[in-house]
Amino acid sequence: MSDRDFPLPDHHDPHPERPGSAGEHVLQDAMGTGTRAERFLSDQMSDRLVPSMQEFIARMTMAFVATADAHGECDSTLRAGPPGFLRVLDDRRVAWPEYRGNGVMASLGNITENPHVGLMMIDFTDELIGLHVNGAARLVEDEELRREHPDLPVETVPGRRASVWVEVTVGEAYIHCRKHIPRMVPVDDRRAWGTDDVRRKGGDHFGVAAARKAAAASQEEIDAAQADPRETVRAGAGAPSGE
Repeated sequence: MSDRDFPLPDHHDPHPERPGSAGEHVLQDAMGTGTRAERFLSDQMSDRLVPSMQEFIARMTMAFVATADAHGECDSTLRAGPPGFLRVLDDRRVAWPEYRGNGVMASLGNITENPHVGLMMIDFTDELIGLHVNGAARLVEDEELRREHPDLPVETVPGRRASVWVEVTVGEAYIHCRKHIPRMVPVDDRRAWGTDDVRRKGGDHFGVAAARKAAAASQEEIDAAQADPRETVRAGAGAPSGE
């Protein structure tokens, strides 16, 4: 463990002229990274999607989406689809369709409480580079977005039909460096879009349901024994007598 005491922001921003939070600025000063941070922000931070960013987004097949609710409780998730499922509407807006999922609505629920979202897109196969897009999101009905953008693709696969779209107005967009991005090789795979088959969706891969089922069964045995003491007597009937 480090003995370093990290300063906490006291709602006073030492560099309000810089992009970012007071917490970032306090730590930049404490750790001596202010000059590096200013250089990066000056060179790489954009408040809109420049043409090269738009092209990058248009060919992505997945994006990581970070949201938080009104209390700051966070969630991070993956959104994926064929190239073009992320739609650049203009240089300030990007949108993606929400496909049929597990019904929890974690990300969409957060957005209804707190519109701030963070998108992370990574090219793992060719350029080994990433793009951050942070901004404010809103939910848009499919019909509404199509009225404004009639060129949106019409999906024929049931599981890929948008129930709603998420539209993000860009606040900031910037590069994620390639230094630690692993190279991956894409493999052709058939997708079970819209399936409710438990096995094809991943099943109980991490064993949570099985563990809870086993715990519930054990608890039922304990409850039954406590409700009927004879169960305890019968359970010990074969024990040797001390008489």
